[in-house]
Amino acid sequence: MGERMALADGFIAVDWGTTNRRAYRIDRSGSCAQEFEDDRGIMSVPEGGFPDAVRAIRERLGDHPLLLAGMIGSNRGWVEAPYVPCPAGTEELARALVWPGEREAIIPGVSYVGQGRADVMRGEEVQLLGGAATGLIGADAFVCHPGTHNKWTLLRHGKIQAFGTVMTGELFSLLKEHSILSDLLQGPVEPNEAFKRGVRVAMERGMLPAQLFGVRASVLLDQASKEDAPSYTSGLLIGTDVRIGLTWPLSARIAVMGRPELTRLYAAAIVEAGREPIELDGERCFLAGIQKIAEMI
Repeated sequence: MGERMALADGFIAVDWGTTNRRAYRIDRSGSCAQEFEDDRGIMSVPEGGFPDAVRAIRERLGDHPLLLAGMIGSNRGWVEAPYVPCPAGTEELARALVWPGEREAIIPGVSYVGQGRADVMRGEEVQLLGGAATGLIGADAFVCHPGTHNKWTLLRHGKIQAFGTVMTGELFSLLKEHSILSDLLQGPVEPNEAFKRGVRVAMERGMLPAQLFGVRASVLLDQASKEDAPSYTSGLLIGTDVRIGLTWPLSARIAVMGRPELTRLYAAAIVEAGREPIELDGERCFLAGIQKIAEMI
């Protein structure tokens, strides 16, 4: 692989998701020299349009090799990169790179099969392993990775050992856009008292479908304010998510990794559950992880 794509003089790292992408030009010192983010996720790229989309990235960041992660390697992306089974570390990912061209490589996702269930991730693995490789989290760690599909992940010896997915972000989006609660959920979500109350109710009772309809009923009967509905509903969903995550029999501090606007909500919910969180910036972890993989090519 090293003969195919030399990265020592710098490369472009791309976190390419379903609806958005973020690209970074990494210089020869390993620092991010330039970046951009846009809404050109894989679903916006027409059939056969990925070579043009890659060319457009180079027009913005320079004529460098590309190391791509995320949904770009899915069956809806450019070229499918088969999942690497757990336990998976940076070495396993580097060995399983898929090459659409001589100067482009796609990092595979990670799969888990066990305990009567199956699960997959794409993109989060780079952040998780980057956090472990740089010591931001321990080689043995328990990580909550909020996003459209939140991941609860167990790392052992610096590798992804097992994980589980909860569709919390997507459920909130669906409720906001397509449910009877839609008109109540258009405001901002904050980790305020309404949010914390929703977390506590979800943690104590575990009756989410009934609790969600109660959001509307409470506003209609003047038992709650419309302004509190977005935060309270988010608290119900995230509280249920945390309740699921804490079924893992682990007492370790929980690292919450991702975008700050999401990690602060999950961290607040974890505190309500009586556990200690630490927040980590997902972008910093992604850059650390993809740099580590680049060193192995």
